[in-house]
Amino acid sequence: MSYLDTTHDVYKEAALTPDVGLCCTTNPIWELPGLKIPRIMQEMNYGCGSTVHARDLTNNPTMLYVGVGGGMELLQFSYFNRQKSGVIGLDVVDEMLEASRKNFVEAEAQNDWFKSEFVDLRKGDALNLPVDDNSIDVAAQNCLFNIFKTDDLKKAIAEMYRVLKPHGKLVMSDPTCEQPMNETLRNDERLRALCLSGSLPIGEYVKMLTDAGFGTIEIRARKPYRILDPKSYPTDELIYIESIEVAAIKDPMPADGPCIFTGKAAIYFGTEDYFDDEKGHILLKNQPIAICDKTAGALADLGRDDVFISDSTYHYDGGGCC
Repeated sequence: MSYLDTTHDVYKEAALTPDVGLCCTTNPIWELPGLKIPRIMQEMNYGCGSTVHARDLTNNPTMLYVGVGGGMELLQFSYFNRQKSGVIGLDVVDEMLEASRKNFVEAEAQNDWFKSEFVDLRKGDALNLPVDDNSIDVAAQNCLFNIFKTDDLKKAIAEMYRVLKPHGKLVMSDPTCEQPMNETLRNDERLRALCLSGSLPIGEYVKMLTDAGFGTIEIRARKPYRILDPKSYPTDELIYIESIEVAAIKDPMPADGPCIFTGKAAIYFGTEDYFDDEKGHILLKNQPIAICDKTAGALADLGRDDVFISDSTYHYDGGGCC
């Protein structure tokens, strides 16, 4: 039995018997006018962050969500796109799809605006998406990619890239870990299925995305997540795991490499009203501007004493230099 079979069995069980906090911390529940999240959806909320961001969801985008869980994020996505089949929900576990269908009936009873037909639930594999090329504006996954081993992760990312329209967004939340994990942890299929031992360092995670062709990467949040301690897990040292929220945008790859936003900012404080680096970046005096890591490096190389560049905050909410 492969590790993917183990994962399937874990989430089949989670669909049949909801288990609060089975693999992940509870991700945020949006507080929006007229939106009510049924309790059963909250109990089946198997995510480590949020992939629902209002600024991604203007103008009724076509959305794809892979790994439906109990349907909570599908309901939240539907709030922004109240059209028949405006949101596609995909899962490989039949029991999870059936649980979501039942949960949508409860959601209809609690939300006058919601109709189950807003969500097109489909059975399908993240490694072979049953979705047309260049057809999706916003794709999302929450605490799924970290389960995959390297070759399968590359396939899953390539599939998301394939189905996105040009300039479309892949919005994700996954656990990450900067410490090395031993092979016992890495090869424990259940720990991988539980969103723990497949965690990658952020740099490696981002490189997977840029290698697939995504020209812009936004790291939107970085938060404490879990601890693997020697008393409970096969490790000699304490391992700290964080969760991140990331958007990968299907922009053309710049000639000088991808634009990766890790929450850095530049502030010009010189004697002029602004500073123009003559490479497309204008810094207004005393006004912080978000910059990608590539631009931060280029500004630092100028050696100016009137431009401050902050460290990465790992929080980025749009705008900026690119």
